[in-house]
Formats: sequence, C-alpha cells, structure tokens
Amino acid sequence: MRILLSIFASDILPIFLIAGAGFLLARKLHANVKTLAHVAFYALSPCLAFTMLSTSTITGPQAGRMALFAVLITAAMGLIARAVAVPLRLGRAELSAFLLVVMFSNSGNFGLPVVLFAFGADALSYATVYFVVSSTLTYTVGVFLAAAGKRSLPQALRGVAKVPAIYGVAAALIVLAGGISLPAGLTRPIGLLSDAALPIMILVLGMQLERAKTAERPSMVLLAVGLSLVAAPIVALGLTELLGLSGTAQQAGVVLAAMPSAVLTTILALEFDVAPSFVTNCVFLSTVLSPLTLTPLIAYLR
Repeated sequence: MRILLSIFASDILPIFLIAGAGFLLARKLHANVKTLAHVAFYALSPCLAFTMLSTSTITGPQAGRMALFAVLITAAMGLIARAVAVPLRLGRAELSAFLLVVMFSNSGNFGLPVVLFAFGADALSYATVYFVVSSTLTYTVGVFLAAAGKRSLPQALRGVAKVPAIYGVAAALIVLAGGISLPAGLTRPIGLLSDAALPIMILVLGMQLERAKTAERPSMVLLAVGLSLVAAPIVALGLTELLGLSGTAQQAGVVLAAMPSAVLTTILALEFDVAPSFVTNCVFLSTVLSPLTLTPLIAYLR
C-alpha cells in the first residue's frame, strides 16, 4: 500500500492538480478551451514530437514495433467493443460513440506526462511514437466512426494531413537520417515549445472535463469505462509479448493503452452529433477513476 501511495503521489497526483487548475479556469473564468487546445495541437505537439525523437536513442525497428503496437491495440479494442455492443442493440449513433470511447485512449495530454513521471525520458520517446500514430488513427478511423460513413476517403486523408505532430516526426527522421546538426537559433525555440507542451495539454484536459454532465445511460458508460481501464491493459500486455516489446517500450505502450478515453472523442462527438453527452461522461468518469487502475499497473510494470 505504501508503494501504491508513493506512485500515486509522485506520478499521477501532479497531473490531476494541474488538470484541476484547468477545470477552475474553465469554471470560474470561462477560459476558452478551444483556443488553448489549438495552441497545444498546432504549435506545441509537433515540437514535442521532434524533440523527443531527435534526441532519443530508439532505433527504426523499435519505433516501427511501437507504431504497429498502437495500430493493433486500437483495432483489438474496436473488435472487443463491437462484440460487447451486440447484445446492447445500440443505434447507429450510439454504436459509433461506444466504439470511439473504447478504441481511443488519452495518450496525449494525460498519457505522455504519466509515462515521463513514472518511467523517464527513454519511455517518453516510445510514448511519443504511440501518440503520433494514435493521433493519426483518431483523425482517420475516428472521423469515419463519428461521421458514420458520411465522410469520403479524400476528406479523411486531408484530415490526416492536418495532424501537425506528423510533420514533427518527419523532420526528426530527416535530422537523424542525415546526421544534421541544427543551430541553436532553431533548437532553443523548439525546445522551449516542447517543454511547454505537456503542462498545456494537462490544462486542456481539465478544461475539457469541466464540460461533463449527468450521464443519461450510466450502465453503458460504466461498461465503456471498464473496457478502457481494465480490458485494454490486459490486451496490451499480450500484444507487447507478441511483438517483442520489453523494458521502457513495454512500459510506455501498456500505460498509454490503459489511459482513459481520449478527450478528442468529445470534439468528434459534438461535431458529428453522435451521443455527445455519453462520450463526455465516459471521458470524465474514466479520467476520474483512472488512478485506481493506473497506480497498480505502474507498480506491476516496474
């Protein structure tokens, strides 16, 4: 119990304190979460991706296995969620919403800082690869699910092109492959923006959670939350063994897979009107309950 309390206090509580500040900013000062989310997504996340990958020691094959893991865990949770939803006889919109919250975890503004605090900078490099792949899947598969087939393939591909972190990864790969040494005039501003990414992402998380309302279908919310927080890490552990991911790679992958539902799913649900109240409540409840599952999981992975 002492070990679990230590992990919670050092690795998870700091994130909730910052998120709490974001919650209060939205509740008391009516701060604009959309603007801050745009800053994090378009300006800070590509710098974070570039810095983490360009300064890491992970190899191409290792990064490739982590990227494959991100794809497989998303697909596996989608299949599990679809199977579980069969007896529920959900409508089209509700099924799309259910798949969204189970398939896509909060690997960005919650997952990245947890991995950094719990396992260090090496694990964060792997986590960044997962985050970029997961973001790409959210803006393709996630958009298709939310739109319930209304969007065409070209529109989805244009959505992928708008994910800034992809360009941060591409730039990092070019620098690494060419052995390029960037001048301080570039590395310093990129480094400063990278340092700002995680705290801003956590503030956005808290501001988003302020929007949660009373759940209309609490049993369905609990089921989705259970799949996200309990089933996902079990499946993730099996996949890491299958893919040969170990050490910090396994730690990063399993913890990110075990994160609560992605905040971005609330934006998609609102945009396409697919049970937005249900999605928001899943994000809120899974985030609030996540310390109960993440704390023992981190202890096990250590």
